[in-house]
Amino acid sequence: MNVQALTQRAGEWLRGSGPHSEIVLSSRIRLARNLAGFPFVNRASRRQRLEVLERCRGEIMSGRLAGDIIWVDLNEADDLDRQLLVERHLISRQHAQGGGDQPRAVAIAADETFAIMANEEDHLRMQVLRSGLQLEEAWDQISHIDDVLEERLDFAYSSRWGYLSACPTNVGTGVRVSVMMHLPALKLTGEIEKVRRAARDTHLAVRGFFGEGSDALGDLFQISNQTTLGKSEEEILHGFLENIVPQIIAYEQQARQALIKHRAALLDDRIWRAWAILTHARVIGTDEVMSLLSHLRLGVNLGRLDCVDIRTLNELFLLSQSAHLQRITACEMDQAARREARARMIRHKLGAK
Repeated sequence: MNVQALTQRAGEWLRGSGPHSEIVLSSRIRLARNLAGFPFVNRASRRQRLEVLERCRGEIMSGRLAGDIIWVDLNEADDLDRQLLVERHLISRQHAQGGGDQPRAVAIAADETFAIMANEEDHLRMQVLRSGLQLEEAWDQISHIDDVLEERLDFAYSSRWGYLSACPTNVGTGVRVSVMMHLPALKLTGEIEKVRRAARDTHLAVRGFFGEGSDALGDLFQISNQTTLGKSEEEILHGFLENIVPQIIAYEQQARQALIKHRAALLDDRIWRAWAILTHARVIGTDEVMSLLSHLRLGVNLGRLDCVDIRTLNELFLLSQSAHLQRITACEMDQAARREARARMIRHKLGAK
């Protein structure tokens, strides 16, 4: 299966199901691991990187993790395919850009619940993605993946520091926990600063749709832990499940109820203007689409719009992105052509002419 085939279906994390999926779009857990006896990626020679890649590939593709895994050599993939993988949250921007012809790859489960980057910042970056608030399920899955690989691969570990990584913030457990949250009501009421304050108070990072360095397109915010040293995996996980995420969910729910009670006309105007534009526009850009889709998603979740389902809207967040759009149409386009094609595709998906 090639990368382009991914556009023919949606990953599990876009189902629009799972606990609190009206606010929590997805849950992700990532582990950073390095092989003992090899320099970190940024210090390794091309030969060493290649050896790491081949060792990891053999164990990942052995069939012990899953029956159907896609292996993508990122040096052989073109720019558009690499960008598509970034848009699907299967590789990082850093991994897509890479370092010339340096060996690098990604292994992807057929249902996209997990992806394993090889030779990114660390030798292995494993991640599990789930729809809604499913951090415990994601942890069970990634813990199993980690255990299976560690049976055959010797991971760099210190009895004092824990798992060793290229970046000091990942030393220790090497775990990063994050949730992608849809917070349109907090944005509309001007209270999004509550989330930023809560994050600062608990030493969390608040990032945009594509993670570090990205903007919060479509009112989608990624909340994640910043350090891994000094806390166990369970402490980090429970901190999210018992304190952080419930608090932010409560903020958003309160903001939604305040809009319904005090600013219903404004709320409905935003929702139906978004529907009108998306079902009639002939030319439209990515940022505008993300903002309008956010309003539709809010409308559906509040029962004020019944013309479309959540899964379709979740998928449109991805399908409207540049690389997806060009792969779906099987045509590389300049920006002007993409704006027209994007409008056509969205009208089709929403059942408009």
